Amino acid sequence: MTRRYLALPLTAALACAAGLAFHRVFGYGPVLPVVAVAAVVPTMLAALLAGRADRPWPLWTSLVLSVAVWLGTAAVTVLRPVAGAFPDAVADALLSAWKAILTTLPPVPADPRSLAFVSALTWLGAAGAAELALRTPWRLAPGLPPLAVFAVALLLGVGGPGSNAALVAAVAVLLAGLALVRSPDGRRAWAGVPVAAALGGAVFLLVPHVPVGAEPYDPREQVQAPPPQTRDGVSPLDRVGGWLLSDEVLFTVRASRAADQRLVALDRFDGVTWTSTARFVPTGGRVPGAGGDVARRPLDQTITIAGLPGIWAPAADRPRRLAGLDAVVDPGAGILAAARPLRRGQTYRVASATPRWDPDELLYADTADDPEARAARALPWGPGETREPVQLADFRTFAEAATDGSSGPFQQAARLAERLAATARYDVSAPPGHGYRQLDYFLGTSRRGTSEQFATLFAVLGRTIGLPTRVVVGFRPSAPLGGITEVRSRDVLVWPEVKFAGVGWVPFDPTPAKRGQSKRADVAAGESKKLEQAQKDAAARPGGGTPPSAAPVPPPAARSGHGAPPWPVLAAVVASVLVVGYLAAVLAAPVLRRRRRRAGTPAERVAGAWRQALDAVAALGLRSADALTAHEVAAFGAERAGDAASRELRPLADLANRARFAASPVSAADADRAWAHADRLVRLAAAETRFVRRFHPRELRRQRAVRAPRTHTGADQDTSAAFPWLTRRRVPTRKQ
Repeated sequence: MTRRYLALPLTAALACAAGLAFHRVFGYGPVLPVVAVAAVVPTMLAALLAGRADRPWPLWTSLVLSVAVWLGTAAVTVLRPVAGAFPDAVADALLSAWKAILTTLPPVPADPRSLAFVSALTWLGAAGAAELALRTPWRLAPGLPPLAVFAVALLLGVGGPGSNAALVAAVAVLLAGLALVRSPDGRRAWAGVPVAAALGGAVFLLVPHVPVGAEPYDPREQVQAPPPQTRDGVSPLDRVGGWLLSDEVLFTVRASRAADQRLVALDRFDGVTWTSTARFVPTGGRVPGAGGDVARRPLDQTITIAGLPGIWAPAADRPRRLAGLDAVVDPGAGILAAARPLRRGQTYRVASATPRWDPDELLYADTADDPEARAARALPWGPGETREPVQLADFRTFAEAATDGSSGPFQQAARLAERLAATARYDVSAPPGHGYRQLDYFLGTSRRGTSEQFATLFAVLGRTIGLPTRVVVGFRPSAPLGGITEVRSRDVLVWPEVKFAGVGWVPFDPTPAKRGQSKRADVAAGESKKLEQAQKDAAARPGGGTPPSAAPVPPPAARSGHGAPPWPVLAAVVASVLVVGYLAAVLAAPVLRRRRRRAGTPAERVAGAWRQALDAVAALGLRSADALTAHEVAAFGAERAGDAASRELRPLADLANRARFAASPVSAADADRAWAHADRLVRLAAAETRFVRRFHPRELRRQRAVRAPRTHTGADQDTSAAFPWLTRRRVPTRKQ
């Protein structure tokens, strides 16, 4: 009876490891105490209600009491902050918490209802594992409920920070330990501890290096995220003209260096207005990284709102962490939107990663062709229009002339920006607007405008020649003074971006400089200056050329190390495959050998049982049985393993001799009795030998049993095949 309880600590540990996999959703801090309670309490409850092995308590009693105890435990622990609405909190935890997790970018805020969901799942896994350990004989059955909880946690934690390599290794060790503890032979449990530990270490070391060719399935893509609670009624693009005519402080930035502040990215154009297709989701502070292989440099900022209206929260590209602001985020563009309108004096912190551009990579990059890029090439005719606007033909002619002879998309975009900057002049008093008609008037008649017209016209012109474009509204502030930068309304800037394969969205600046100033006069030199210079060099470069070096420029994936795995990873994978293959072969060989020996006629089955017994005796130290009779082999086994082995070997030896020499054939019952003796003898030999012996190479090369002759009379039949103890070496005599 005591043996049943030995598996309970392992089932509790398995449930705890499964629940800790939620650390990618909430972090270890909030999850650890909840999971520890939910894994230990139901295990102890199941042990108290187990009863006798032959007369256990009814299962429904344990289930009802377990549910009642969970409700009480949750009320005084995880749901204590919402005790006033306990029934509603329990309903939300069990029915709606999963959706709240899937519609929030991890790490998810540690809400009591969400943590109660984790508690309920872990409790269910621990209780199910304990009941299976106490009520079933199957070795690994108790591991199934924790594994189901582990799978749910892995699914909900896709895209979250951290790694589950250590937990996967722990689960592997605990499952191996569970199989050993529940083994009928208790001595194997202690012998298998080193093997289980080695298995866990191998899993921990190899899991992070396993090459995965596809992106993991993310269930968040199947759940519709709620929109921001309050939407800005006025697009920031429509505010540009008014901001340029005033000098109000909109917000301040405390940072170590200056950087452009992005407000919103607009990627959909209907012929009249630019809007955003952003799919906003709540976030607990994390913002997913941008696509592409561009190197990035960290930048920490503290932003304080002054007169900035609306819900769009400024941040440098690209934000990674957000603190101090209840916000939603567009995972694609990294745009932040406050859940409520911004207010004066509000302060939040943003950890960004600004790009570090590689001119060579940009010069030879191709345009992206993913769904986002294909949508960013669309040019609708306009609301209610049934034919293509006449302006599009003029725009296409202008764009083709401006980019004629370009050798690649980056040079096309650079030349287009340079041509626009030289065609019109900057004028803050120019009339606003960015529809087809306003842009046609700007390009063909007025030739004066703000960054609103220059950026939106670039985006439209780029789309006419196949460039995927979008428009970004942001600010280009002056250099910081004492680490603090005042961002004023006159610092507003609109710029277009083009998406390149392997690089992502790259900004361009077609707006000409103010009179007497360069475009970057107010910003400290850095990556922005490098990008501006790369675009100038590309625009001035003769078209149709090839890279200056003889060797072709490698693609971004190869230069960034994301191509083929390095040789240590490949070596580790090959070694692990060889080890796993060897272990599988060594463990499978005895099973296949036993199945082969049990086949055939009763006499052949008796011969196979004796061969199985000889393998067991060989494990006890008998090097060769070829020169011994069956009873001599039995005597040796009795000497090494005691009377228990003698009780199995002597009857089996009698059956073997009878199968070979008796006039009457042996029956199927005799063959079954021979195999019963052989199986018990194998178990006795395993208890007397070390566990690691099972992994010795000799297990792969034991002599294959040959079936015994089908007749049972006559002393001239071949006896060496099935009965090797009858083999004798004959010495030839010399003729006289």
